[in-house]
Amino acid sequence: MKKNLPFLIALLLLVFSHFTHAQHKYEREYRIRKIQFPTKALNYIKEKLSDAKRVRFYKETDSAKISYEAKFKKERLWYSIEFDKEGELEDIEILIQSVEIPQSAFEAISTYLATNFKKYRIRKIQQQYPVTDSKNPEKTIEEAFQNLILPTINYEFIVSAKKESNFQQYEILFDSAGNFKTIRKSLPANYDHVLY
Repeated sequence: MKKNLPFLIALLLLVFSHFTHAQHKYEREYRIRKIQFPTKALNYIKEKLSDAKRVRFYKETDSAKISYEAKFKKERLWYSIEFDKEGELEDIEILIQSVEIPQSAFEAISTYLATNFKKYRIRKIQQQYPVTDSKNPEKTIEEAFQNLILPTINYEFIVSAKKESNFQQYEILFDSAGNFKTIRKSLPANYDHVLY
């Protein structure tokens, strides 16, 4: 048994490091031109968002995937529609305030944040309508543009938080009841275009 102990310890460390690394997917968002956006997604936006204002296009990369996002204002609400690299709809997000989240869900989210961080500051909250296997994209769009509170929605929090010594920006996803789903570190906005 003593001969196998170093091997077992190394194996356990490897397994635990894999799980802790899986929670930290770094993402970065770049503004792109309309012509760089997937054609299928662009056609979808043209068809559905004729009265949208301030339409902007972004490419988002992280360690796992590449996606594209269109952000715009429609009927006094700020929307974000995310597509995969083939132009298939992934989710729709609406910028909201904390008072728009049911109280019990917000209390659960606040408890999670207070328990997991020494200090934190909520930067942005979005109500997310994901496209699931059981739901077609048309239904998701209909629900999102009606701003419905459903058991299938998620809340995405962008938080500046301190765990040990330094502040880091995180993107944390909670379900409609305020239960934790995922967390990943976010990199700051890309300012490569700025010349010094």
